[in-house]
Amino acid sequence: MQAGERAVATSEAVVLGATGGAGSAVVRELASRGLLVRAVSRSGAGPSLPGVTPVKGDATNPTSLRDVCRGARVVYHCVNVPYPQWTSHLIPIAEAIIAAATSAGAKLVVMDNLYMYGRPDAPMTETTPRNARGKKGRLRIRLEHLLLDAHRAGTVRVAIGRASDFYGPQANSAATMLVIRPAVSGHRASWVGSLDAPHTFGYLPDVAWGLVTLADHDEAFGEIWHLPAAEPLTGREFAALVFETLGAPPRIGLIPKPLMLLGGLFSPMIRESREVLYQFEYPFVMDAGKFSHAFGSRITSHRAAVRHTLDALRQTTPSTARLS
Repeated sequence: MQAGERAVATSEAVVLGATGGAGSAVVRELASRGLLVRAVSRSGAGPSLPGVTPVKGDATNPTSLRDVCRGARVVYHCVNVPYPQWTSHLIPIAEAIIAAATSAGAKLVVMDNLYMYGRPDAPMTETTPRNARGKKGRLRIRLEHLLLDAHRAGTVRVAIGRASDFYGPQANSAATMLVIRPAVSGHRASWVGSLDAPHTFGYLPDVAWGLVTLADHDEAFGEIWHLPAAEPLTGREFAALVFETLGAPPRIGLIPKPLMLLGGLFSPMIRESREVLYQFEYPFVMDAGKFSHAFGSRITSHRAAVRHTLDALRQTTPSTARLS
């Protein structure tokens, strides 16, 4: 912890969950702006970038969180845990992060998703009713209340940024696991739900730009913001773009719902994923007009974002992988 303690006095930003997809993208966005960053993770790993200090910290330990957040101007909450741990971990982690940011006198910017809305019947805005029926969606509603109640009480200033499924070099998402990584390895891509339902995909560098932009605007706090993303694509369109960028013929298959139900008998992750299958069976489109009107937007085209993602992943893919 000594390296982190030396950085406390001059740290402008602390990123919790800094080795995850969103967290690592936020670290890079902050570093690109010339800010001093403490990149906090359980491993203490982090990118070697000017102004970035990797620090070991435990989001489940309130004392550890207070230590790593001390001296911060802004704390970014990008911590996540596997689905099976959501019920037991996410509320205590959020409570500890609120306490740590409060102790530091820092603003708190939170990475969130769209599960609280349940199955939408129109593009989702920040005022879409919270109609989640599953336990994960209801948990996200509880987290929203916890965070905004802390802001309203004057405990800590909170801004919440929401995005749909991530993709990018370090994303751990359906788009990455089902399409991008299999395609890079020369295998057939897969999809779930419907190949033809439009879906909003968030490119991680754009998501990070949105989160960091929120921190720069006082009017962002006490509010929920949908972070800008490129136009929705269907699963079929997204896979076709990935294979086209690789210069390979498109190969994509649909995972039958009965197979997912069967897989849930053996895999806790698959079992937990079934609750959010509606996001891929029906249109799942996010409207970020509120953010764009207030702060503008920086949106990378899907074509450019996919090309960058594939270039990064191919550097770590065995050269023997087939691309046809």
